[in-house]
Amino acid sequence: GDARVRGQTGVVSERRGSYPFIDLRLLNNTTLSGEIGTKKKVKRLLSFQRYFHASRLLRGIVPQASLYLLDEDYLGQARHMLSKVGMWDFDIFLFDRLTNGNSLVTLLCHLFNVHGLIHHFQLDMVTLHRFFVMVQEDYHSQNPYHNAVHAADVTQAMHCYLREPKLASFLTPSDIMLGLLAAAAHDVDHPGVNQPFLIKTKHHLASLYQNVSVLENHHWRSTIGMLRESRLLAHLPKEVTQDIEQQLGSLILATDINRQNEFLIRLKSHLDNQDLRLEDAQDRHFMLQIALKCADICNPCRVWDLSKQWSERVCEEFYRQGDLEQKFELEISPLCNQQKDTVPSIQIGFMTYIVEPLFERWAQFTGNTPLSENMLNHLRRNKAKWRSLLHKQHSSSRSNDHSGQVTSSQEQTLNEEETP
Repeated sequence: GDARVRGQTGVVSERRGSYPFIDLRLLNNTTLSGEIGTKKKVKRLLSFQRYFHASRLLRGIVPQASLYLLDEDYLGQARHMLSKVGMWDFDIFLFDRLTNGNSLVTLLCHLFNVHGLIHHFQLDMVTLHRFFVMVQEDYHSQNPYHNAVHAADVTQAMHCYLREPKLASFLTPSDIMLGLLAAAAHDVDHPGVNQPFLIKTKHHLASLYQNVSVLENHHWRSTIGMLRESRLLAHLPKEVTQDIEQQLGSLILATDINRQNEFLIRLKSHLDNQDLRLEDAQDRHFMLQIALKCADICNPCRVWDLSKQWSERVCEEFYRQGDLEQKFELEISPLCNQQKDTVPSIQIGFMTYIVEPLFERWAQFTGNTPLSENMLNHLRRNKAKWRSLLHKQHSSSRSNDHSGQVTSSQEQTLNEEETP
């Protein structure tokens, strides 16, 4: 049928029988005037088109070499933070401010150096930096959650996991590079809405990937496009680069939350049977998938101040989708109704059914290391705080409804509601 695909301009394709032209930029009205005409938006192409169109590099449009318009004090603080990049209480929000919004690029340059990847793979530093800038710029800064700071946070977590003794002693330079690249690019060009939204609005990406792991396939293909465009790995044998591209896809696709049970069942089986052989590349790759899945949803395992910020950001993104669905008279997706879905209730459910099962298995794999114990302790404390906040919300609403009178039977009901 008639279809007009608008490339990667953040819009839903206009097709016969689909909803009227829906502009995803409505998620953030403040960006409407500024971002519609920007070169960045014009240049953002469908993932499978990127490599075949004239690239930014061929047109001589090279990203700025440096964005560090900072005084020495800020740079000194950023360098000091990088010396503690393996600490679990690393504050990615502060680091992003200290690097003038360049947390992802700065972090990746540092980690590639620390892990010896630049020397091992004979990478050109200018090309490497340019590629990192491309990845960072392809995230949408107007997304409250799925932005480059989230990517940097996941990358820092991945670095911590790669250092776990059970895993670290078996990892090859290729494993480490794949883990860091997948973490950095796992949500690249995320539109700020979820897969069901793309499917029900007949977005061109949903059609392209046949409604299966739509966003994850797009993140992967976009990453491959940028890798090829940058020519970062052009000096390596073709079979090596092809293998890297495929493994990146396998890692990024593992972050699809719809596949959570599939990975949990497989991990449980390995742990119960004690048959993980990390000398085997296949088993190492599986544990890299698990590590990336953990890194992607580790926010509830961070210290409260950081965890709370991430929780509020992800819920804000949900609510924006709900507002957009309401605006276009679509059914509001689960967790996206600000009137019904509160931040505490969303977080308690997420922790109980998604985060806890995965991190308990991860702790079992690592042998309950200090990091795993630390994460589980934060998870339990944070869940208790959200429950306390939920209790206060319920008490407050019932007090308003009943002029401050809350009966013992209501208290009992409330306690039952809070028990998973």
